[in-house]
Amino acid sequence: MNSDPDPFEQGQNAARQKIPAEANPYQDGSEEHALWAAGHEKVASAREATKREGS
Repeated sequence: MNSDPDPFEQGQNAARQKIPAEANPYQDGSEEHALWAAGHEKVASAREATKREGS
């Protein structure tokens, strides 16, 4: 069992909590930074799409 936090999931959770992408806690250029950003973008872009459809 891996007890390390998953950066992708952390990014998704941050986006759900409306934490801005600029709050990425990982060092820019690292694999973790990219994974966190990808998770954040996945949730944020889905939220935007839903918001646009409801307009």
